[in-house]
Amino acid sequence: MPQALPDWPMVPACHGWLALDARGCWRLRGETITHPGLIAFLAAHYTADARGNWLVNNGPQRVYVELAAAPLILRLHPGGRLVTHSGREARATGPVLVDAEGCAFLATDLGPGMIDDRDLALFAAELQHVDGAPAGDEALLALIDGQPDPELRWRDLDVVSCARAEIPERLGFQPRPQALEP
Repeated sequence: MPQALPDWPMVPACHGWLALDARGCWRLRGETITHPGLIAFLAAHYTADARGNWLVNNGPQRVYVELAAAPLILRLHPGGRLVTHSGREARATGPVLVDAEGCAFLATDLGPGMIDDRDLALFAAELQHVDGAPAGDEALLALIDGQPDPELRWRDLDVVSCARAEIPERLGFQPRPQALEP
């Protein structure tokens, strides 16, 4: 009979080392990670805990991720596809929250995300009123200014103005994890 593997040792969680920037690049102690194998490892082991902290499971150790914007950075692809910074296809599930800087945040089936700033022009071009008419620059500027149009939509989702400080709580994530050990 084969012997059972030994239990993992108790290892303290790691904080303050790993971050995800607003364009979906991993950073280790502030330096951009470029090694393809390490990026693939991080993407494969990236998850959230019950408290909304995002982390990478590194064997027995939890490496908590500081978020510059949101847990997922979303790119807009042809055919209406949303693709995360780690290459997974996501489906939008909730309202779009637009902050005073014009950044667009939303819930997806994979977790909370922010549309990459390089795709905001595409996002703005898809804004419509309930009747299907294009929203135009005035509606977007009013939204950014905190005066939303209650009939504004993006891909059949409501679009609302939201203060940046309120977005993590509304979408259920912690930008600066302070998790307790299990």
